[in-house]
Amino acid sequence: MLSPFMDPAGRRISYLRLSVTDRCDMRCLYCMSESMTFLPRDDVLDYDELLRLARVFVRQGVRRLRITGGEPLVRKDIGDFLLALRPLLGQAGEPTRLDEITLTTNGSRLVEFAGLLVRAGVRRVNVSLDSLDPARFAQVTRRGRLAATLDGIYAAREAGLAVRINTVAMAGVNDDEFDALLAWCGEIGADLCLIETMPMGETGDSRIARYLPLSDVRADLARRWTLEDIPDRTGGPARYVRVGETGQRLGFITPMSHNFCSTCNRVRLSCTGRLYTCLGQEDGADLRELLRAGADDAAVAQAIDQAIGRKSARHDFMLEPTSGRVAGPARHMSVTGG
Repeated sequence: MLSPFMDPAGRRISYLRLSVTDRCDMRCLYCMSESMTFLPRDDVLDYDELLRLARVFVRQGVRRLRITGGEPLVRKDIGDFLLALRPLLGQAGEPTRLDEITLTTNGSRLVEFAGLLVRAGVRRVNVSLDSLDPARFAQVTRRGRLAATLDGIYAAREAGLAVRINTVAMAGVNDDEFDALLAWCGEIGADLCLIETMPMGETGDSRIARYLPLSDVRADLARRWTLEDIPDRTGGPARYVRVGETGQRLGFITPMSHNFCSTCNRVRLSCTGRLYTCLGQEDGADLRELLRAGADDAAVAQAIDQAIGRKSARHDFMLEPTSGRVAGPARHMSVTGG
């Protein structure tokens, strides 16, 4: 019998990414299709159900909680939910308490929510930003406004939140902007994390055409920047270097070119209550069905343990530019939770 939250590969699961909505005010090329059909409201867990599941996960051993979407800050009354999570935080290492609550956002509503996030105990946020050019930003997001996201980032920094900028590296789209992004992040005191595109769901844009191995990107950046390997980890899959010229960190998330599955410590809970034990696999558990059938917390915890006991050793993403082969889940990233 496996220990609670220990998977078959001996990895302890301590990190939950909890999606509160599949909806978003943008339609980024790598995440969603232009004309998305969103879930019916009744399919989405209410805040009481989400809070109950968060508590079960924490009691079972989760120590890091990231709130995701879609865009989490577009959900009605999200502020009340975030404040309700605050009591789950405790001192670092304290049993049955979270070490941290974080959030991933596109930044469009951070001006409104930055102060509340601090009151809810959030200390750092990841903000998706794929271009500093207004026209290109609009092209990638299909409807976003760069000014709104930048204002949100500045509001977050002013409120005292640590910010990491997440940039999906896309050949032929933003591959000429990485130097500018590094310099700008240095100016505002933010880390930058580059992410390889992943084949998840049909978005109307070619993943093969956009795929850019980050090993090539790093080698190119090292010609102009001093990149020092460091052991820093923030709970997720990013591998970091220190940028000598700015003092900030540069992260690389490489699901395609440099598999990081051996150190995976996370699972995802969709806004429908579907537990995904691997981003690139379909196996998991339907926790909503249990909740709405009247199951107690012990039964829910058992279902979570059983799902983690089946967690795959690695994902099955595939992008082969030479052969054109692409493999990945049919669901969109926005449905899974980022």
